[in-house]
Amino acid sequence: MSANRHRIGIVGGNATRAWAHDAHVPALKKMTDRFVIEAVSARTQELADEANAAFGGNRAFGDSLALVRDPGIDVVAVTVKVPEHRAIVLAALAAGKNVYCEWPLGRDLAEAEEMAAAVPEGAHVMIGTQALSAPAVLHAKKLIDEGYLGELMVCRVFAPTGAWGDSAPQHYAYLQDKANGATLETIAGGHTLVMMEFILGPYRELDARTSIMRRQVPIIGTDEVVERTCADHMAVIGKHESGCVSTLEVPGGVTDHTFSLELVGTKGSLVLKMAESFPGGYQAGRLELETSFDAPPVPDHVVEGLKYAPVNVAEAWARFADDIENDRFTVPDFDDAVRLTKLLDAIDAASASGSRQQL
Repeated sequence: MSANRHRIGIVGGNATRAWAHDAHVPALKKMTDRFVIEAVSARTQELADEANAAFGGNRAFGDSLALVRDPGIDVVAVTVKVPEHRAIVLAALAAGKNVYCEWPLGRDLAEAEEMAAAVPEGAHVMIGTQALSAPAVLHAKKLIDEGYLGELMVCRVFAPTGAWGDSAPQHYAYLQDKANGATLETIAGGHTLVMMEFILGPYRELDARTSIMRRQVPIIGTDEVVERTCADHMAVIGKHESGCVSTLEVPGGVTDHTFSLELVGTKGSLVLKMAESFPGGYQAGRLELETSFDAPPVPDHVVEGLKYAPVNVAEAWARFADDIENDRFTVPDFDDAVRLTKLLDAIDAASASGSRQQL
């Protein structure tokens, strides 16, 4: 593969922090036989030059739209803030690129549907719900499909996040505004809900309560206090197509407890939990699977030697490359992002109306 590596253009470069720096670059650098970081863009040329040097890229762009239209790019990785996704994704698709876009796809359902509808036939797109590529999650699904648990009965999920707590760093101030689309519900909640539907089957009905427990949020290192307009706690109870009844709690500002999923079936049970604590959420870390029965072991990660944020992102990139190279479509895509957005809208409707929602 070394002679025909996928040439990646990263939109959202930062030399010292942010998701591309923390997750995508370490993941891609572990797979240099399959990928090359061809170009990096940022909001200014100076920032792009700094990020490109830090990432080991070949070129830097101060204009992200110029990057996505460059003929030397095969795959565009969209890692900027959610309000910027639409313009970049649409331009990349129009330029004939394959696209890996971080979740949430858009600020709302209309944006997500527009981007999904714009995907040309035969193009490969992936939405960044990376926990669906975690070996423990894939193995749990396999055990369920093979009947190890019998009929699924009940599932309890606790998915805390350190974000949306009593205060926020300056670069997370925008996460407090629901209109930006990057919220506790969409990020911590969305990553968890998509994994629950993957394992348990689609929701068929649900009730929910979303709450704002801390409305005034001091911005660390400044005198600024912003109003939080998005939930910092979410609770969902639902029934799935499989017949399983599930409960989900997503509390913000929690760092002393970790993720857990406990699933009970008629023949056995399993538990998914974090192997290493990470305040950003369960999707950014290695997961462990325990079962009440003798079962085949969880397969090794495709990409070893990583911890925390890049662990499951690397698995997602490996699957995406497999799809592109073999012209198949197995990874979570933009249509899946639309479904997840609709599910989150149903949760909002249930909370606002106090009425159970049918899906």
